[in-house]
Amino acid sequence: MTTLLLAAALAFTPADAKLAYRTAREFTDKCTPRDAGTMRGYFAANFILDSASSTGADVVKDSFTDATPRGKRKFTNLMSEFVFDKDGEWVVVVSHYDTKSGVQSPGANDGASTTGLLVALADVLRRAEALKGNVMLLWTDGEECIETYAHNDGFWGSKHAAAKLKSEGRKVRAVICLDMLGDRQLNISLPRNTSPALRKIALLAAKRAGEADKVRAVDDLVKDDHLAFVEAGYKAITLIDFNYGSAPGKNDYWHTPLDSIDKISEESLFVSGKIVTEMLNILL
Repeated sequence: MTTLLLAAALAFTPADAKLAYRTAREFTDKCTPRDAGTMRGYFAANFILDSASSTGADVVKDSFTDATPRGKRKFTNLMSEFVFDKDGEWVVVVSHYDTKSGVQSPGANDGASTTGLLVALADVLRRAEALKGNVMLLWTDGEECIETYAHNDGFWGSKHAAAKLKSEGRKVRAVICLDMLGDRQLNISLPRNTSPALRKIALLAAKRAGEADKVRAVDDLVKDDHLAFVEAGYKAITLIDFNYGSAPGKNDYWHTPLDSIDKISEESLFVSGKIVTEMLNILL
């Protein structure tokens, strides 16, 4: 007699949203600024390590040095792996945590919100059983450019991570990048320069989560961490709310002191968490 082990659906709860918001708030309070390649950035990496580890997840640092327009700098990614099938494929969920160099911005939405979301997802995955695949949570350093996005400016962490996945021969089913998903006025965009299949999955996930009105496919091209994985040959998508400001279309909070904790909400992180979790349920 053979017993079939069925995959259990993941669930993102209000308690998970509270953890995501609390982490984002503490991260903003304690780790501003956190420019890549600085001691403040390294301090932020330690905060993430402690916060994610407190859920019971195993978290490791991956430090590396790379060239920048201002000389070589040391960067630190963080990873937490959840292995349910040692021969199975991987879904990688990514958030950057750094702030824009030279800009006095708390980065509450741009960096902290999805940093907190990944910490909460670590707790969700720690509780999970019998998924049909594996999940890597990845906090990247150096998403923000120093001067202007170019081959040696910006996306250092995601480029390093994509190359590492390739060198290790990982079988990656999908890469899901999350950015600016705590906005109180949440409107998630799925840009055109992402995997069409993953865009369909994101829209289906939003519908299943009861949040279809919060997600839309757009014709915009967005430069974000997902591009490093696309260029490495992986199916990748970014979920981003790039309409972040005092009025529709302004985006005047981005990379300014106005990107503060009062601009994000626990409710928006609950919506975002449910959608991402449903994407994982579909993919796994």
